[in-house]
Amino acid sequence: MKAAVVDDFSQPPRFADFDAPAARPGEHLVRVRAAALSQLVRAQASGRHYSSRSTPVIPGVDGIGRLDDGRRVYFAFPRVPFGAMAEVTVVSAENCIPVPEEVDDVTAAAIANPGMSSWAALTERAHMQPGETVLINGATGASGRLAIGIARHLGAGKVIATGRNADRIKGLEALGADMSIPLDQSPEDLKATFRDVLHGHGVDIVLDYLWGPPAECLLAATSGHGGREAEPRIRFVQIGSSAGPVINFPGAVLRSSGLELMGSGLGSVSHDGLLKAVSGVFHAVGSAGLAIATEAVPLAQVQDAWNRTSRNRLVFTI
Repeated sequence: MKAAVVDDFSQPPRFADFDAPAARPGEHLVRVRAAALSQLVRAQASGRHYSSRSTPVIPGVDGIGRLDDGRRVYFAFPRVPFGAMAEVTVVSAENCIPVPEEVDDVTAAAIANPGMSSWAALTERAHMQPGETVLINGATGASGRLAIGIARHLGAGKVIATGRNADRIKGLEALGADMSIPLDQSPEDLKATFRDVLHGHGVDIVLDYLWGPPAECLLAATSGHGGREAEPRIRFVQIGSSAGPVINFPGAVLRSSGLELMGSGLGSVSHDGLLKAVSGVFHAVGSAGLAIATEAVPLAQVQDAWNRTSRNRLVFTI
């Protein structure tokens, strides 16, 4: 069969022949129709992610396809070395869920991973309750923008969004954010802004897509927060690290606040929990007005398209 194949972590995958998989008991063969290129997939294919596997390997953690009986499904976690970016892949039967008819292949493939990130963080990790206030740190990317609508759909009483891109932050309130915070401030000014927001708006949950310096400022601002009965204990859910992989985090911040720090992703959320989150996103596409900009590219062009810079989510079609 034809597939995208990673032979060298320093090079983009090439379109090449790869031995087709055979299903084992409890598995499905899936004829793939669409698979998205996410930051997770890029990181795995470059050997930089904690879940990267040895080469040769087919990249792609999820996608849309059809089973032998014709059912259209979203599938996740193919058996290594078979990834989603191939004509055929193999997955555990329990890792396939139906796709609503009203969601097309490309949209479903593109929205699953970024939509799941906030849905799982809010439901599986933070256990959000209706009426709570959610602060999304890093809301100008695809995942963060979807997180605004998803938080609203799940019952958030107030949504606060931050962003580094001055042009894109202007549109966050139109997506449903009650207020937006620009991150292009001095560290001291940003800490003060965060402190005012945390105390003034009663933030219950933080979804952090950035880490790095913005998260340092936000975490520092929690010091002294939550010690009074009227103040909520902030559940800080770490999801992405686009602003930096490490932070300076004094232990005194934990000792002096009601902060609850946790992560959300592969390993911290069960496969079943992630699949439930994806299913929730699919069924909310219409009712919550969830949307994502996409660009469909034939898988045969994977090598040329892999490192392309685009605001749209690249989806390889087979």
